[in-house]
Amino acid sequence: MPSILHTTLQYYQTLSEKLAHTALDHADLLLMEQLQQILQKPNGHFPHWLNTLAQLPVITNISATLNSASITVHSPSITPCQQSLINTLLKQLMPWRKGPYQFFSTFVDTEWRSDWKWRRLEAHISPLTNRIVLDVGCGNGYHCWRMAGNGAKITIGIDPSLLFLSQFWAMQHFIPDPNVFLFPFTLETMPDHLPYFDTVFSMGVLYHRRSPIDHLLRLRQYLRPGGELVLETLITQEHAVLVPSDRYAKMRNVWFLPSPNMLITWLKRCGFIHVRLVDISYTQADEQRHTNWMHYQSLPDFLDPTNKQRTIEGLPAPCRAIFIATIP
Repeated sequence: MPSILHTTLQYYQTLSEKLAHTALDHADLLLMEQLQQILQKPNGHFPHWLNTLAQLPVITNISATLNSASITVHSPSITPCQQSLINTLLKQLMPWRKGPYQFFSTFVDTEWRSDWKWRRLEAHISPLTNRIVLDVGCGNGYHCWRMAGNGAKITIGIDPSLLFLSQFWAMQHFIPDPNVFLFPFTLETMPDHLPYFDTVFSMGVLYHRRSPIDHLLRLRQYLRPGGELVLETLITQEHAVLVPSDRYAKMRNVWFLPSPNMLITWLKRCGFIHVRLVDISYTQADEQRHTNWMHYQSLPDFLDPTNKQRTIEGLPAPCRAIFIATIP
């Protein structure tokens, strides 16, 4: 097993100490067991990404900024040679979709300005200080770091992409003891019966689920009584529910785009209370775009070139909404 993987498994064992004497005590055993099963059977490019991570230099005198637009690590001790190597290695983990990040003097200009989404929701959520948080579909963990920067006691992010996990580990390499953990799970493969999280985030996931009601019910089962759900998703303002016949903005796996009122109804039907719509925003070309760190197609390629209010398929352009709800 590559040394980076061994070191990381040791790092995850610190979760036991962090969860001790909390409602999630012993949940770490279930998470660790599943993590080892996944990582001991790597496939695709994962061994290459692990080798890339193993080459990252050790930098001393590191400090981190987790509560600004760019997740940043600093050090007065880094040398130009080390900085050049870091830049080269991070390029091997492309594409970078969620961010931005600043690795010393290397600015990783990600496809998404994920800080914009955080700015839209942060004033509306319950303060995260000392809360245990679950971030479902967290990508490379950008918002997990923001949650830690806003005082979360423990943040556990889940996303099945091993590339995103590798990008998370790149940051983790330089920040050895945060209260942030990322597991390569889907929500469906998370251990059942863990109704202990103070806040659960699901951002950019609901429209990828074939059964949105089942997704909402499963999110609910991870919340403690009185816990808060923060749900961000694509919506429609032209239909009760939009079901694309094939692709939506060139994405194959988009199933249901509800109207705000319909999604509020879904949430209430699933047992959520105090449901609030706190933001509606059309995705702009300067929020999701091509960068030097993400060379593939992005939002400008997904829209009708003659009418930016429609997708290339003639459907309403991407509009996203944020809902906040609690459980009794």
